[in-house]
Amino acid sequence: MNAVIRTENLVKRFGHVTALDHLNLEVAQGETHGFLGPNGAGKSTTIRVLLGMLRSDEGRAELFGADPWKDAAELHRRLAYVPGDVALWPGLTGGETIDLLGRLRGGIHRGRRDELLERFDLDPRKKGRSYSKGNRQKVALVAAFAADVDLLLLDEPTSGLDPLMGAVFNECVKEAAAQGRTVLLSSHIMSEVEALCERVSIIRKGAVVETGSLAEMRHFSRSRLVATLKNPVAGLEGAEGVHDLRTDGLNLDCSVDASALDDVLARIAAAGVTALVCEPPSLEQIFMRFYGDELAAHGVQEEQAK
Repeated sequence: MNAVIRTENLVKRFGHVTALDHLNLEVAQGETHGFLGPNGAGKSTTIRVLLGMLRSDEGRAELFGADPWKDAAELHRRLAYVPGDVALWPGLTGGETIDLLGRLRGGIHRGRRDELLERFDLDPRKKGRSYSKGNRQKVALVAAFAADVDLLLLDEPTSGLDPLMGAVFNECVKEAAAQGRTVLLSSHIMSEVEALCERVSIIRKGAVVETGSLAEMRHFSRSRLVATLKNPVAGLEGAEGVHDLRTDGLNLDCSVDASALDDVLARIAAAGVTALVCEPPSLEQIFMRFYGDELAAHGVQEEQAK
């Protein structure tokens, strides 16, 4: 499939600080792609370069095969952007803001606009200055999802939303994906990314350190295995790929590398099993493995990063 977003060895510096360090990112047409990293990792800087708000110092960035710095006006007609902290024109109502943003993109679907206002429980008659943070986010989300665009750039878009509105947001992203739109979703909410995204890129210190589907990433991570056995099992203590083994009589609890899972399950099956739970690593656990040293520096136990 064609790449809607592509960066190659992208570098952006602010004085002596390197915000992006040869970052490589690719998002295919029609894909919902998660973009993960802590504050300061370079996510927002990447998105601002893609929007043409910042010019890179080295490397290349493309949207739809065009240069976002040189062709920003044309590209912005094809995309909608929702930041994590939306600022509105204080004297315009929410509805006027949504309509203005729609006209900048060549028009807005009125029926879709009204439907989204109802779903997000947003009163469009209030002035921008009177909206709470959550309602400012809703204005931007309604404008984005109601626009006839090919790409959604969402940078912490659910900041300030309650769980109910977060569920509405998830539905809207799934609907956009079903329509063939491309979505780049930067979020600190791992469950949100895990539920919505086909592929994920993890960024650290301005560079993508891992990218792929959740299934691909799990192949290099550990699963948790909890079992109640009929007979004791021997040979697991110190076995390659087995970590944090705890036993209590016939009860067993451990973490197992993907490469060792077949062997461990075979040993357990040979001992006889009365109960077994095998939990694949969550996206949060995968993410934390790339930040183990930073976790240790903050006093977080290593087991929490596995």
